[in-house]
Amino acid sequence: MSKILLTGFEPFLSFKTNPTMEIAKKLDGQSINQYEVVSRILTVDFNRSGKQMIDAIEEVKPDVIVALGLAGNRKHITPERIAINCNDGPEDNEGNKPNGEKIFEDGPDGYLSTLPIKEMVENITKNGLPASISNTAGTYLCNNVMYHGLHHGQQNNYNYRAGFIHIPPSHDIALQQPSLASWSQDDLNQAVQLALEIL
Repeated sequence: MSKILLTGFEPFLSFKTNPTMEIAKKLDGQSINQYEVVSRILTVDFNRSGKQMIDAIEEVKPDVIVALGLAGNRKHITPERIAINCNDGPEDNEGNKPNGEKIFEDGPDGYLSTLPIKEMVENITKNGLPASISNTAGTYLCNNVMYHGLHHGQQNNYNYRAGFIHIPPSHDIALQQPSLASWSQDDLNQAVQLALEIL
């Protein structure tokens, strides 16, 4: 059976929980359209998360990679169009704070997602949940692991499809930070499953 590598992140910054972990756990081992979902949780660490992504790719040998990340200020499910060769942003969980350095010195400026992001958005919205394409994955760990996944495939002539989906906060997070818009965990789980059903 073909495999989808699905990754989530641990909690980070002011977020005491991370709904991407729950999605990854929920879908791990499930079969979706002849694909087996294999989930992994990544650390929020500029020095380790990219290597963890590459290690997972080499272990799982996936046909598709879908990385998930929390975007606290978003209200839609947002598949990302591009990853850029830049690390920047606030401190990670280990205190690392990059300042615009390249992820790979010899890497291209950016990689476009190879996931069917338009069709994913259409399937999610058709089922009554808000979704839209995002044109920036930022420069934090979400962008970092998306770039790692696409770069590793390019460098090794792997033919997997890969990309990233940002999700809004869950209600658990909004209870801690009431100013944030939020979704139920069940709706977040469903939206990601709807995205995977397009594959």
